[in-house]
Amino acid sequence: MRLPTARLSRTLLLSLALSSSAGLLATPLLLSRRQHAPAPAAPAAAKQAPDAQARESYGRLPLSFEANAGQADSSVNFLARGAGYALFLKPDEAVFSLNRDSQARVLRMKLAGADAAAAAEGLEASAGKANYFMGSDPSKWLTNVPVFGRVRYAGVYPGVDVVYYGNQRQLEYDFRVAPWGDPRAVSLRFDGADKVEVDANGDLLLRLGEAVVRQPKPFVYQEVAGARREVEGGYEVGPDGRVGFSVGVYDRGATLVIDPVLVYSTYLGGSDADQANGVGLDSAGNVYIAGFTGSTNFPTANALQATNGGFQDAFVTKINPAGNALVYSTYLGGSDSEQSRGLAVDAAGNAYVTGQTGSTDFPTLNPVQATKGAVNEDAFLTKINPAGNALVYSTYLGGGESSEFGQAVAVDSAGNAYIAGITFSDDFPTLNPIQSTFGGGSVDAYLAKFNPAGDALIYSTYLGGNANDSGFGVAADSSGNAYIVGETESTNFPTASPFQAANAGGRDAFVAKVKSDGSGLIFSTYLGGSGDVEVAQAVAVDPAGLPVVVGQTNSANFPTANAFQPANGGTVITQDAFLTKLNATGSALVYSTYFGGAGGEIAFGVAVDSAGNPYVAGATASTNTLPTANAIQCARGGGSDVFVAKFNANASALFYSTYLGGSGDVEVAQAVAVDPAGLPVVVGQTNSTNFPTANAFQPANGGTIITQDAFLTKLNATGSALVYSTYFGGAGGEIA
Repeated sequence: MRLPTARLSRTLLLSLALSSSAGLLATPLLLSRRQHAPAPAAPAAAKQAPDAQARESYGRLPLSFEANAGQADSSVNFLARGAGYALFLKPDEAVFSLNRDSQARVLRMKLAGADAAAAAEGLEASAGKANYFMGSDPSKWLTNVPVFGRVRYAGVYPGVDVVYYGNQRQLEYDFRVAPWGDPRAVSLRFDGADKVEVDANGDLLLRLGEAVVRQPKPFVYQEVAGARREVEGGYEVGPDGRVGFSVGVYDRGATLVIDPVLVYSTYLGGSDADQANGVGLDSAGNVYIAGFTGSTNFPTANALQATNGGFQDAFVTKINPAGNALVYSTYLGGSDSEQSRGLAVDAAGNAYVTGQTGSTDFPTLNPVQATKGAVNEDAFLTKINPAGNALVYSTYLGGGESSEFGQAVAVDSAGNAYIAGITFSDDFPTLNPIQSTFGGGSVDAYLAKFNPAGDALIYSTYLGGNANDSGFGVAADSSGNAYIVGETESTNFPTASPFQAANAGGRDAFVAKVKSDGSGLIFSTYLGGSGDVEVAQAVAVDPAGLPVVVGQTNSANFPTANAFQPANGGTVITQDAFLTKLNATGSALVYSTYFGGAGGEIAFGVAVDSAGNPYVAGATASTNTLPTANAIQCARGGGSDVFVAKFNANASALFYSTYLGGSGDVEVAQAVAVDPAGLPVVVGQTNSTNFPTANAFQPANGGTIITQDAFLTKLNATGSALVYSTYFGGAGGEIA
């Protein structure tokens, strides 16, 4: 089935978010991470993009806590300042002074009943110092004031410490409770708030006139055998307005974490069908999305192409790190139909997009192939500059006899681009090929490598046997070697030093590694069991240069090793996702595991962080049997839901795993990327009107339950909450 296109501590992590009926307030410290204010219109977002980027860069800077050497009232131990705010810390109080339109508003978070003499300690000392040259009397100047990244107050309650930290966007603070301590000892009073309440979502709302400070509902869990187990919990507001925490049954001798962190989640789309298929990140944290849209009102900004050129166009969108504004967003297409299937981003912020086009007037520049060869569709490869307002190069790729699809794209550190896909043509353009002719059946996989200028092929080759073969994923290592993965029905698929030399069932996955000059296979192997469906959908390269592959299988004997889940959780009809890592020679499995419940799963996306931890995203039809840990959402919301999972580096345990979806019957994650901080960004499509959103650029579905929107979601480091999540699309529908 293919789903639709020591001392143990207990930690309380809270973050404040400020919004108003007029939109976001200019207080970076308290910028919302679950924003329900209306998103700005696309043109305004575009006009403000440079300023927005600057604010986002500023917002990621860590908070600096100055020791009080006389620059503040003597009751204050540490203070922090930024654009639009000042923060003062005392043992039993944190005071926020918020400035907007020359007006100040003060909110005091009192630790009711706390020890006002609790010892203060600066942690993570900075090399920089603060200096105050006030007035003309040097004796009153303050120089070399120590600055710290964190502040700890020990014993604010018996056995309870509080630690403050964060960045210019948000303050975070942990209550650390010693084993067998009572989290109910913590009691917060918010002076300056007109009203304190908990909404239907479990969020804490602090009303300050027309403004609202929102603290998202805490996620409560315990770590058990390396995995996180959810515990019932939430905010409690007493009759006097004091705020405490309710915690359900848990092991009081083990670590308890109460974590309300949310990042963002948003729709992305217009009034027709919209789908996102590719996602990437640059070093600044900007997110790039590619997919296709039938909408004529798809959100655009600084567009290379401002209008839909045909029935359906590709789109490419760059969103700022907060997920709440467009850097650019553009259609890409001619007068017929286009679909973008894959995206990659290089170190300079250029976006590489591949897919297929039926247009004879698809935009080209410095092309390897200037005209469409096929009667039906050709693949395309397009490189867009970092500003999104110009092509670097753009080309067709295909034969004259039939169709080609570009399914995936990768870029190496030298700027060479790699496309993997499928071809129906006997005359597909080849150069220095491993296989110069069509192998058989009706479709072959292909792999093509372009030089950095995009005006010449380094190599281009068929890859297939006597039956149908398809390429779905591609990655490149630091030496310029390429990995291509997909599916094959052939009994003579080209292999080299294989882990598995023969097709074990009707359709097996394949994994192949190609030399940097395309002159031969380093290895190539089947991967599958006796079932009739095994497909490798995506591949990533870990820090050691080893391929990590995901896809789906309906076999009961899919090859496993060191498996987190050694058996198929579904049936021959429903299938499970799989996650597999091969060694450097392709001759053995490092690990390989099923992942799924009783209803069926497909993994469409994989990414690996700098520590070697794999992130897997896809779709699940399992009601509540998918393995979850530290989940934002513990059960399926509709027909098929997104799933996102992070495994440890040897795939023996989950850091987290969660459903993500609304009540609609179609939610699919098509791709995942991970930023340098280990935060995953996921894209796909949803037809729900209640897909989980937060800090959304587009908080509502722009289409219908039939047309669907793209979505973009970023999770926090523990996977317990959204950083942001947004729809993206128009009324016609989009797929990302």
